[in-house]
Parts: sequence; structure tokens; C-alpha cells
Amino acid sequence: MIKTERILHLRRFRGRKVRVVREHYLRERVPCFSSLCQADCANGVKVLPGDLTHYVMPDADVVVDYLEILELKELQGIIFTQTACQALHSKGRRFYNRLRSLVKDPRFHCVQFANEFQQYSFCPREKGESQEKWQTRCVYSAAVWYYNHLAGMMNVVMITEDEEAVAQYSSLHSGVYVVTVQDYLQNFWPDLQAAQELYASISQALEEREAEDSQREFPEHLPAEVMEAGIKSGRYIQGTLSVNKHRAQSEALVQTEGSSSQAMDLSSGVLVHGGKNRNRAVHGDVVVVELLPRSEWRGRATLLTEGQGDDRSPDDGQEKPMPTGRVVGVLQRNWRDYVVTFPSRDASQSQSRSCQRVLTVPWDRRIPKIRISTQQAEALQDHRVVVRLDSWESTSLYPNGHSVKVLGRAGELETEVQTILVENCIHVPPFSEAQMKEMPLSSPEKPWRVDPAEVARRRDLRDSHLVFSIDPLGCEDVDDTLSVRSLAGGTLLELGVHIADVTHFVPEGSLTDLEARTRATTYYLADRRYDMLPAVLSADLCSLLGGVDRYAMSVLWELDAGSLAVRRVWFGRTVIRSSYQLHYELAQALLNGEEVRVPELERFCPEEKDLKLAQLIQALEMLTRVSRHLRLQRDRGGALELEGVEVRAQLDKDKNITALVPRQPLEVHETVAECMIYANHWVARKIQESFPNRALLRRHPPPRLELFSQLVDTAKAMGFSVDTRTNKALADSLDRAVDPQDPMVNRLLRMMATRAMSQALYFSTGSQPQDQYYHYGLALDRYTHFTSPIRRYADMVVHRLLTAALELEQGAGPAGILATNRELEELAQHINNKNWTAQRAQSASTGLFQCLFFRDRDPQTDLRCVADAIIYAIRDNGVLVFVPEYGIKGPVYLRNKEGQVVSAEAGGSCKWQGGKVRRYPSYITTTTAGGCSATFRLMSHITVRISVRSSSCHSDTLVLEVISNQPHRGSGPPASQGHRQLVQEVVRLAESAQQTAAPTHKLSRQERDFLQSRTPNLYSILEEIRELALMDLDALSQASEQTVLTVPDPLP
Repeated sequence: MIKTERILHLRRFRGRKVRVVREHYLRERVPCFSSLCQADCANGVKVLPGDLTHYVMPDADVVVDYLEILELKELQGIIFTQTACQALHSKGRRFYNRLRSLVKDPRFHCVQFANEFQQYSFCPREKGESQEKWQTRCVYSAAVWYYNHLAGMMNVVMITEDEEAVAQYSSLHSGVYVVTVQDYLQNFWPDLQAAQELYASISQALEEREAEDSQREFPEHLPAEVMEAGIKSGRYIQGTLSVNKHRAQSEALVQTEGSSSQAMDLSSGVLVHGGKNRNRAVHGDVVVVELLPRSEWRGRATLLTEGQGDDRSPDDGQEKPMPTGRVVGVLQRNWRDYVVTFPSRDASQSQSRSCQRVLTVPWDRRIPKIRISTQQAEALQDHRVVVRLDSWESTSLYPNGHSVKVLGRAGELETEVQTILVENCIHVPPFSEAQMKEMPLSSPEKPWRVDPAEVARRRDLRDSHLVFSIDPLGCEDVDDTLSVRSLAGGTLLELGVHIADVTHFVPEGSLTDLEARTRATTYYLADRRYDMLPAVLSADLCSLLGGVDRYAMSVLWELDAGSLAVRRVWFGRTVIRSSYQLHYELAQALLNGEEVRVPELERFCPEEKDLKLAQLIQALEMLTRVSRHLRLQRDRGGALELEGVEVRAQLDKDKNITALVPRQPLEVHETVAECMIYANHWVARKIQESFPNRALLRRHPPPRLELFSQLVDTAKAMGFSVDTRTNKALADSLDRAVDPQDPMVNRLLRMMATRAMSQALYFSTGSQPQDQYYHYGLALDRYTHFTSPIRRYADMVVHRLLTAALELEQGAGPAGILATNRELEELAQHINNKNWTAQRAQSASTGLFQCLFFRDRDPQTDLRCVADAIIYAIRDNGVLVFVPEYGIKGPVYLRNKEGQVVSAEAGGSCKWQGGKVRRYPSYITTTTAGGCSATFRLMSHITVRISVRSSSCHSDTLVLEVISNQPHRGSGPPASQGHRQLVQEVVRLAESAQQTAAPTHKLSRQERDFLQSRTPNLYSILEEIRELALMDLDALSQASEQTVLTVPDPLP
């Protein structure tokens, strides 16, 4: 080891220069991470393969500017030098973290080489040498060392954008080639079109950046050290910028993060008004704001916006003034991929045919227009394109970016679906060949069978227990089954919950596990799903189908037959064989004593059939009794029953969705849900007691009481009193708030309570005090997710923790290395983020299908465009309504832009006339110039007309217009058929479009295997019915203007 010194000249934030001397140690042996190494380097697990034609080593500038090209999976054998990584770190932590994740991921053939600590590759910086030249020399020296270290067995290609470096180094050393990025891609990857297009796009963006005008449009951001000092002193406030999607040009809020200001309450955030005060910050950025004088504080607008992006004047209705500020700097850019639309020539800025700089319009209204430089501007008109931001200089009104991928023409169904995925950061490519090789072999000719050796290590329940599943009709991924039986001459009952043992087939750290961890959940859209696990697991080997042997993780409770008190609990791995695969309606019919056909009993003679049917019915009745007791226990503790818009998927014989039908509540839904909640609760207790500081649990924080104001005021207007001090008081109040004449009143009050709820979160027990473990909605002291490992990665983590707890209990010690509290908390945050994106994508997808249903209908003549709506909130210029027939929520305006108001005639029909609007706490009145008035009260029913406002650059939105202040009594379809007609019609139109399209798009084998269904399949949505739904409508509304057909998040 050789000790050297590095001298750094740093500048303090006050401007004084400081000379810093740091010790720097050089080593002869530094890991090379190549499988061709003959020097016995300590390379670890991940090494570069030896069967490549060459290794590639990008210099610092290439890594900084062209990282996304290097992220392509097709490029293999990439060596990132320490020099290049440090240069990327100076660009921003977000980019550096991307590179770290890339290097750690075993699916990518790339490594990081510590060249600055290797004795023979280290290059001290020479006096007068620029940093760029020194970095290039360091990378070349590392390339030469690599070639010599591997004894010439592998050529090394250094790629750079420095033409002088190419001329200087290209012929110095045999086996080490120095070429430009463009030459490398053209000569080594001529068929990799994605890389070629990315290079062209990024290169043009870099050229345009250098040619920026010098006139300043925004103030410069403060230096990082100044901002950090200001945050500590309390002068500045740190937070995340959240742009109001309804007023994207004028209103944004900075959600503060532990502000040190003690002189005022910043819990509601800091308002940033206008684009100039936003100072180039983009929605989602972590920013630093400075408060304006109190005389300049403003309030948030209270008017409904009559159109997306319709920003009103400063004199519009406002709430009371709140802390208002301006952005002085950005701590962290949280830029992502954005979908933009290239406007048509007549809609874009004037430009000559040779001009290639285009202002594109983002699909997300909260994002400013993005300037793109491209040679395909005309070809991309009216197309959706994925772009990435490069910079936003103070001299530019708009950020600069470059195109990454063309999705298709705006308005086409597949283009819009892919837009939703990109906008929600959902990347779900088909499972790779390497991942599929990890799967067990199973085919119709040679089906998979349980291993006798594995069976010997498990508790065998196949002959001793009557196991059955209760799922939605057509369910394929059956991840839970139940059992119940009498013990000890009827003095005891045994309740069993058996969950698919997914982790047996997915070892921790495997490629399949890494992919499941990245996705974190199965994504459900209105016409498809993207599975977390390959189909061979989710629909076959891990699915607890009837009549086949399967591995399971089981929880068995021994209960007193009279009091149902728990005597003993057993956890462990089992082998089961489900006897019946019931669906909800069939199970409920059996409980009701109806004569129904049970497919599994058809093969028995009448006597045996009657005997087995009696046993099944007895088991269902015992299960119902136990679940009622469990629900009563939670009700006494304050469990909430909240409201979501729940739908049932109706499937044909090929498992394809043909309709969506509002769920008819059945007691068996609650029966299954209670058993799953009970299992989740007991597993949470087990893993938390075994690993107090590193167990994955799920908490639901109590909501802030001020968020219940709308619920309390609305209930008060209806004559009800709602107590929100505790979950028990809230649950009792909601139970009493029932209008015998209108059941929708209680339903809407529960929806308002849902809206006020906090979001349930996964967390590591070491990151929270124990009093924060409580689950407010379920009234449980500890809770986790254990029962759906096929579609939730959190459940897989919990399965591994439970297995480790059982091994620890047996004195064997965990088989693997458990994650630390910090690692588990990072994983919990990742899963939380993915769950939120899944919710937003699902909501946006359903909104898309609703717009497709109404888009081609004439709202003036089509009866299906007229529906009953219930008013649930009052605003300054209108009301918010809920349309139960279609599950739509949205605004209804009573005053338009022209100043006209809605007036009601004698029969209730409405029309627009000049007049004014006056708002009261529980109602709103309109008065025309002629003296006619109309009143719209909370919870009153009105008739609305539904139409679609189309947009070429953004998503289409539904428009609700009041046509009568009386309830709708038209001849339209019954409410129970609204969803069915909607989806049937959209599917029919999509199929018709596919038949007439040329050429017809055909799914590849990988796509078919990946999607698992040829047409819409939403059966798994019903799995949410098993658990109490607490949906965050504010989060969901970020994805679409109206929250439509909202399906609740899995149990919070």
C-alpha cells in the first residue's frame, strides 16, 4: 500500500478559498470484477462474463451525458471507473444513485472499478491540466491496466466524445481502442435502433444547450451551502413542490419537511403563486423557499376551474391568506420520464421548415412545456413521445429535453395506455429468458409435482383437513385457502388460513426476486394486468387450485368452541390439497340453503354427494360464526367500515372480462376478509416479537382532525352529529348517520370519511416507536400483509421473516441474512411508492375507458349520457357530485365564464341566464337578472348530462352539466347495468378498431405470457373486497380530473 496526498482547493460559501490536503492510499490489488481474471482478485459475486468480444469503458463526459444509453440491457461488459462515477456524482445525487443501482443489479453486465485506488492505474493530476483532460487520461490509464491485467484475453474499448483524445490515444496501445460514442454505436451496434435514436436526440439537445441565449428570465438559484445554512437558521424552508393540476400555471404548494420556523404553523405548506416565483422548479422537486412579507400572502383559490388549466384572475374566490413564498433554489431534481405531444404545425410556434426546436406539451398539466430539438418534428406531429429533461437554465422560459421513445399517435387506445404507464413510472417489460430459466418445469404432458423430500419437512394437511377457497368467479391466482374443523369432541374449533408458499419457488436474491422487488405489486388496469411474478407461478404452481397438491404457509388457531377464545396458534409450512374452489356467489348460496351446483361434487354418487355437501355447508357455517365474532371484536375496538366504489369483473369462458358490475355486498365477502385480517394480525405479532427492530409491518396513522371538516359540516347539514375524536367514536357516528329515505346519504358520508383518512404505510419496526404501530382503520395494535404473496412483494418479505422467526424458535437460526432496519425501511418506502403509482395508474386507466365510452355518443340524444347525481360538496361557483350509475365524481358548474348562472324552471329543467351565485354552508343559490332563483342543497339529487371534453395533448375528461334540479327518472339503464354497458361498449369498439386497422398489431409470445390474458381481465380486483378499503382520493385524483370507478387499495 502506498500513501499519497491529494490537494484540493475549495471555496467556502462566503467566498474564502481553503486548501485541503487529504491522504490517498494506493493498493496493488483492487478487484477487477472479470471472470477472466487470473490474479485471484477478490471479485465477489457479480463479475463480467468472459464470452464477450470486448469490454467497454466510457470516459467521464460520456457517463455524465449519455448514461441512459449505457443503461440499455443490450450493452454488456461496461466498466464504470471511479473517476467517471465521481464526475456523475457532481451532476446530482439522483443520477449517481441511478448508476449505483445499475451496478448492483445482477441483470446488467456492468461493474465499477476503483481505478483511483489501483497503484498502476492511478494518474495524479498535472499542474495546469484541466479537469476534463485529467479525467480522460485516468480512464484511458484504467483501460490499459485492464487489458494488461487480463493478459490480453479481452479487448477494451474506451468511448469518449473528445476528438483530441481519440487522436491522441487510439494508436498508443494494442488491444485498447479509443473511439467516439457515435462510431462505437455504428460499428459495434448498428442494429440497436434505440441506442442510435437516443444518441441523436441527446447530442442535439447538448448542442442546443450550448447555444442558449444569455438574457436571464429567472433569478439564479442560491448555492447549496447558502441554502443549507439558511435552512438551519430558519430563514429558508425545505419541502417538496406540488403543483395544483387544476391551476398549474398559477398555484403550487411546498409541503414542508420539518421546518424550523417556530413563529408560524407551516403544517399546511407554503403557497407559491405564479410561474416566476416557482423559479424553474418542476412538480416533485425538493426545493428551498423563502417566505414573502405577510402583506403579499395569498389564499388558495376556492372556485371550481371550468376547464383543465383554466387559471382565473387574482380576484377570484380565495381561502384566508396562508404562508406564501418563492423558490430560491432546488436541492434535488426529481425529474422522471414525461410523455409529451408534438403539436400540429398550426398549433405550434411559428417556425421555418429548417427549424427543429419544438415546444412540446406534456400530458401531465403540472409540467411546463418542454423544448425539444429533433429532426423528426413534422413526422411526430400529434404523436405521444417519451422525453427526459436535460436542463433548465435561468436564460430560458422552458426546460430543455430530448426524446427517448415514440409511443404512437395521440388518441389511440394502446398509445393512451402506454402513456399512463410511463407517466406513473411503471416499467414492466416481459420476463427475461434468464428469469424464466429459474422457473420449475411444468407442462400439460408433465405437470409439476410436490417433492417427497420437501413434503417430509412440512406438515401434511391433505388428508386431515377440508381445505377450500372462496374467490371471485374465474379467479386464476388463488393465493389463499381456508379450513375449519371440530376438535376434542366438539369442545375446540380449529381455524386455518393457508397462503401460497411463493418464497419456496422464489429464492431471495434470484433474478425473479429482483424483478418482483422492482415491481413491488401486480398492476391492474381497466383492460389488462401486469403481473409481479411469471405466469407459471402466479397462475399455476403457486395458485392453490382445487384438486392439486400445493405448498403453503399456514396459520392454525385452536379456539374454544363456546367463547371462541384462542387457546393455541401454530405457524408453519404445509402441504395442502384444496377440495373446493368456490366463488363468492356460490358460497353465499350454500349458506342461504339454496340448491346450487358444486362442480367438485358432480363425480360422486348421490349418497356420497349429499354427505360431502353437508360437510361443506357445515364448514361454511362454522367459518361464518367465527368471522362474525372476529368482526365484533374489532368493532368494539373502533374498526371503521368505509366506502369505496367497488366493481365485480364478469368473465366469459375464456376468462376474459365482458362487463363490470357494481358489487352486491354478501356476508361471505366479510367472512373471508375477517379471516385474512386475523391472519395478517397474528403474523404481524409473531414477526415483531421475533425481530423487534426489523420486521415489516403496516401502520395506518390517525388522520388530522381538521381534514374531517367537510364530513362534519355535511353531516350537520343533514341533521347528524359526527364525532371524529377517535376511530371508535367515528365508527359509531357513521353507523347512526342513516337516512331511511335515501341510503346514498350514509354511503357518501363514508366516502368523505375515506377521503380524510391518512394513507396506510409499510414500515420497519426499528424506524418507529411502538405506539406508532397502530392501525387506525382496523383498530389493531399490529398489522402486516401476509395473505397475497402472488401479487404483493411485501407479503413475500413477511413470509421470509416468518420463516426466519420459526427457524429462530427451533434454535436453528435464520437460513439467510436478514435485512437491517435501514435496508428494510428503504424497501418499505419503495413498496409504498409503487403502491401509490399502481393506484394512480388504475384510476387513470378507468378514467380513460369511461371517456372512451362516452366520447362517440351524442349527449343531447343518447339516454345513457343522462344520469342521477348526488351533491356532496359546495363550492363558490358550483357543486361536486357523485354519479352512482357510473361511479363518477366531478364538478358541476352553476356559473360559467360568461357570468351566466343556472336557473331552474317550474318542472325542474335548467338553462343558462345572466345572474349571480351565492354560497352558504349547506347549499348554494343562483339568482337570475329576472329574479328567478334555484337552490342546490347538500345530499340532494339532480340530473346531469355527461359528455367528454377532448384534448389532443392531454387526457380527455368528463364534463357533467346539470339539466334538472330534480332526481333523474328517465328510461336509461338501471344502475346495476351502467358499468356493464360501459365496458362492453368500449371492448366492442376496441375490437372493431383492431379489425379495421392496418396492419393489425399481434402480441408476441412473450407479451401473451406476460399479460396472461388476451383481453381485459380484472378478476383480481375482487381480492380487495377481502380487506377493509381505505383509499386516498387526493392521491388518486392526481392521475385524472375525476375519480372514476375507484377500486380500493388493498387493506391499508
